[in-house]
Amino acid sequence: MTISDEQDSGTAQAWAALGGAPELVERVRYTGVGDLGEGPLPVRELARATVGVCGLAAAELAAVRDGGASGDALRLVVDEGAVATAFVSERHLRVEGRAPVTFAPLSGFWQAADGWVRTHANYPHHEAALVRALRLPSPTPEALSAAVAGRTAVEVQELVYARGGLAVAVAQEYGEPQPLVEAVRETGVRGRVLGRAPEGRPAAGVRVLDLTRVIAGPVATRTLGVLGADVLRIDPPGLPEADDAYADTGFGKRSARLDLGRAHDRAVFEGLLAEADVVVTGYRPGALERHGLGARELLERRPGLVVAELCAWGWRGPWAGRRGFDSLVQAGYGIAARCGVDGVPGVLPAQALDHGTGYLVAAGVLRALAEGGGRGLRFSLAGTGSWLVRGLVGGGSGSGGGPAAGGGYVAGPWLRETGSGYGVLRYAASPFGEWGVGPSRWGADRAVWLPR
Repeated sequence: MTISDEQDSGTAQAWAALGGAPELVERVRYTGVGDLGEGPLPVRELARATVGVCGLAAAELAAVRDGGASGDALRLVVDEGAVATAFVSERHLRVEGRAPVTFAPLSGFWQAADGWVRTHANYPHHEAALVRALRLPSPTPEALSAAVAGRTAVEVQELVYARGGLAVAVAQEYGEPQPLVEAVRETGVRGRVLGRAPEGRPAAGVRVLDLTRVIAGPVATRTLGVLGADVLRIDPPGLPEADDAYADTGFGKRSARLDLGRAHDRAVFEGLLAEADVVVTGYRPGALERHGLGARELLERRPGLVVAELCAWGWRGPWAGRRGFDSLVQAGYGIAARCGVDGVPGVLPAQALDHGTGYLVAAGVLRALAEGGGRGLRFSLAGTGSWLVRGLVGGGSGSGGGPAAGGGYVAGPWLRETGSGYGVLRYAASPFGEWGVGPSRWGADRAVWLPR
């Protein structure tokens, strides 16, 4: 096994953004080979750095809980094969032998009168909004293509957005710089004292209230789950999750549904919140504030909490309040154009903004716990995209420092099978260990914490 002796610059950048002690970066090394495909942007470097800092943050928390200083964190070796497999976990998923549905027929790139538009219609309510906004005679790719072709890209974008749908004009230039991590508030109040943790489970006993959806947030919380946390995801009953998405990201957690507009359900939620150590949210800015659950309100009520917020487009500017997904941020931030060929936009070789942000969120939570809690952190897909196009160094997905990528990589060593609420799943293992059991069905668990 060959282990690189060089410090990874991307890992150092991400660790610095998380506020970690710089000398600890030297403890992270990479081995093995992975393959995230070829491309013009350093996706491999992003993937290994985000997983690397997450592992380092986990080691730091373990050292603190063991009674040592953070500098006592153990040497960490990250296998790039495990990283590459985990970063495309949705592609490796099989549900009773069936490949999952990743993008619906009306999700994709469409040529407009003056450029291109990217749509996202994986959820039925977003598809319905797209059909209404463009007055499609039928919900078919042919009808959508014709409707987009007769309008400008921005016209399509704004028409669809105004009706609650998702469409973004493909930008030719990179968007405004965004921070990779924002520490927005430190309360000065310590959270619950954490005792010693079992080996390999540095987050054992930590209760995480998961208010996230789709990929980035759920990747963060399933990672906290594999590290030992008790993760409980809460969703509103009227906003269902896609079964295939939850079959991939539901590992390491339980899932329940609560209607915060009903007095009984709100009381149950408040009881959960009163005993939580961490809250991770993945809704656009302002959405949870309507329920009095924004980060400021949460930290005023529970100043020892760790609150990690993530959104699509960042926390300031005219797009801050807009809905978004990885594919849309790639389009609107100029990444799709950079990955294009002959004027036709392209995509990154993985949904790297989602997965990378997920590991960064988990790392931020682990670091905050190691430092005693009592803080609010913010992340965004656009922030991760800004780092990808401006901060990371590398010649593309197949290059960079350390062991060479591509040649010799096979995913098999990191694929597993287990039973679940959806039947037998083939899935990508976490780079940090085994979950042990598969997810239950979305929303099927009781809204209670496990005994500590």
